[in-house]
Amino acid sequence: MSTTVSVFSPAPAPAPAPEARAELLADALLAWRRRLLLETGGQAADLDWLLDLEGGLRWADLQALFLHPERPVSLACSLSHLEDLWKRHRQAEVPLQYLVGRCPWRDLELAVGPGVLIPRQETESLIDIAISCSTSPGGPSPWADLGTGSGCLAVALALAWPASNGLAVDQSAAALSQAGHNLRQAGVDARVTLLEGSWWDPLRPWWGQLELVVANPPYIPSAVVDALEPVVRCHEPRMALDGGPDGLACLRALVAGAISALAPGGWLLVEHHHDQSDAVIALYLGAGLEQVRAHKDLEGCGRFVVGRRPMGPPSMPGSP
Repeated sequence: MSTTVSVFSPAPAPAPAPEARAELLADALLAWRRRLLLETGGQAADLDWLLDLEGGLRWADLQALFLHPERPVSLACSLSHLEDLWKRHRQAEVPLQYLVGRCPWRDLELAVGPGVLIPRQETESLIDIAISCSTSPGGPSPWADLGTGSGCLAVALALAWPASNGLAVDQSAAALSQAGHNLRQAGVDARVTLLEGSWWDPLRPWWGQLELVVANPPYIPSAVVDALEPVVRCHEPRMALDGGPDGLACLRALVAGAISALAPGGWLLVEHHHDQSDAVIALYLGAGLEQVRAHKDLEGCGRFVVGRRPMGPPSMPGSP
């Protein structure tokens, strides 16, 4: 049985930095950066990301320090705090986003934590595709985000369509708590209803009315998940990654329910693995959806498929 979730406790915040700020010269900071990378390894870009998000030193400003080592630098926290986070990342392979509790995504900064998939850059394009599918000035209403996770898609769509109402579904209570926090922080929680359950099931009261639905479901084949780097495999929720033996299990469920759940002319937009476009298009066509097309991600890989329910009555039975 699906359950409507209306009230959530805020997602836990990361521990505050032990010291408010650090004041030092650029050459001292650069020497600290070199030493830490030599001692612990890792990617310089990741350490620079930590300096940016937790230390408040933007990447462009960091690059300028290489030319001006005499410049004073003010960091938002102590070097010891940054070093502790970096060593936890390197030794336990904990994602930096979990350690700082935040993740930049599109023009947002979202709260994230264990139990919630970290939003990926490629998923940002799903918002642009969704906006291009809507012909209504106020946006589609109602729209839905299935498998909302951190709520990144729901937040971005609610901000893009301030006159519309949305529904965000997840079967994880931890994810819904995190999504609720991010919706409140963005000031759009009054226009997005959070629902607990699996895919289409919690949306039964809205079947036949949904004008646009987006989903970034688990789509990685199980064997590929087993081979992912430990920073992903051992820390991010497997239920948000594992799409079954061929990666299509959740995508099949989503596409199979579309004819019944979408409004006539309503759109279904999904993200998928980089090599699944042909298979997902076949699922769409087999389910009776029309205007089916693939879209590429920022790196030119097929990553998204969109299609819509025909305007007339369903031509074939569908059961989410």
